[in-house]
Amino acid sequence: MSHSVEIDPKEAWNGGVSPFRLSYGKIFMWFFLISDALTFGGLLCAYGFIRHKYSDVWPKAENVFTHFPFVEQHIPLAYVGLMTFILIMSSVTMVLAVEAGHRNDKRGVLVWMFWTIIGGLAFVGSQAWEWYHFIVGTDVGALRMVWDPEVGNYVQKTIYGANMTVNEYGAPQFANFFFFITGFHGTHVFSGVVINFVIFMNVIMGTYERRGHYEMVEKVGLYWHFVDLVWVFVFTFFYLL
Repeated sequence: MSHSVEIDPKEAWNGGVSPFRLSYGKIFMWFFLISDALTFGGLLCAYGFIRHKYSDVWPKAENVFTHFPFVEQHIPLAYVGLMTFILIMSSVTMVLAVEAGHRNDKRGVLVWMFWTIIGGLAFVGSQAWEWYHFIVGTDVGALRMVWDPEVGNYVQKTIYGANMTVNEYGAPQFANFFFFITGFHGTHVFSGVVINFVIFMNVIMGTYERRGHYEMVEKVGLYWHFVDLVWVFVFTFFYLL
């Protein structure tokens, strides 16, 4: 005589207990961050190879990024240093927001997430300002060999600023990597600001208070810390070395 066994569908598909004691949301966030880290790693490796190939004409970042708002004299890497400080401080405020979430402190989460969003917006705005001065270039420009379609050959012209084909500062590949790597990272920061804002609004509406936990704040915090960590590598490889 056979006996049928009733199986609860929820129990059948819950996957058991996580070996790392993590929710599925945190696990998949880590999967995404690992894949994203490989992407940034590939970009920085490619940058290193091209820089080594054109080392004789590769511009030094300290001679390129010298502008600072409301300051006439050139200060090498001062503004990008300020940008880095702002982003690191936004990571600190995110840590405090997560810590407040662990205590179910709604007001604390709101305060620290607000400052995290402000820091992210300040960084994106600063990056746009830096891009503008990089594209416009200096007042004197530089003589570069560029392709002239009218004569069908390379001719020497004065180039101002940089774009995807010519670069006042040196090898065109420098501008290509600058736009792609910093732009790719800037897209991540802007996306993080948007996500943080959505979470911020959910906190205001009491979504996580009703759930009884603020795990979503912790998950978006993982993403924000990753973005900050990637910038440390971009800053080191692109601006300092």
